[in-house]
Amino acid sequence: MAGFEWLLLPVFGSALLCLLLVPLGYQVIARGVIFADLAIAQWAALGTLAGMYLLPNHTLAGAPVSSLIFALLAAMAVHLIFRLFSESKEAWIGLLYVVGASLAVLLVSDDPHGAQALQRAAAGDLLWASRELVVATAILAALVWLLTWKWSGWLSGAAFMPVFAIAVTYSVSLAGIYVVFATLIITPLIAGSLKGKPPLAAAICAVAGHLAAIVCSVLFDVPVGPAIVIATLSAAMLWLAAGLPGAQRPETGRC
Repeated sequence: MAGFEWLLLPVFGSALLCLLLVPLGYQVIARGVIFADLAIAQWAALGTLAGMYLLPNHTLAGAPVSSLIFALLAAMAVHLIFRLFSESKEAWIGLLYVVGASLAVLLVSDDPHGAQALQRAAAGDLLWASRELVVATAILAALVWLLTWKWSGWLSGAAFMPVFAIAVTYSVSLAGIYVVFATLIITPLIAGSLKGKPPLAAAICAVAGHLAAIVCSVLFDVPVGPAIVIATLSAAMLWLAAGLPGAQRPETGRC
């Protein structure tokens, strides 16, 4: 058992990541801009790369300051897109994403290890989570739930986007773009939109997927980021198809 003590930090970080992102995912879906989170996550990753290659690599609670700045800039851009281009907002957000991704590729093009840097930004490596990032994620998760409990209107107000950008920044630093997008969308979409369940139930489902993926990654030596995406989707689909505890069951008529 002692040999697996190192897993406690990534397991704890993974659970906190679900508690942080799933409630935010409900609002992303409600706003009808599913790819806004992907665009902001991509710009957060671009900021991390910029901190490695161009800017001073300062960190704040484990996350690069440059990543936080780029994510906030992307959040401001998304906010302006909502206001100025409401009818074509998905197209503009898609453009924001592809520009960020292209800049990231150009940024690492002269580095022989650039492909590895891009892969780390996309897939992450939650198994090697830092204590600072896990603590920051815990604080952010507590803040999101406290705000939702005390002031539920913040989710639909102007405060949502900066909090969302900060949450995505630390989440990308912790787990990578793939995991962030999957955690934000999969269980809020399936458990929330299809089953009508509250964020806590969807977060528990997401935690189950994350933990199953961590176990598979350790046992079979597969990348943990893509494994989390597949395992979280599998857990949500099992809930939808089999009616796991908390899922709605169809009412049966009397004979």
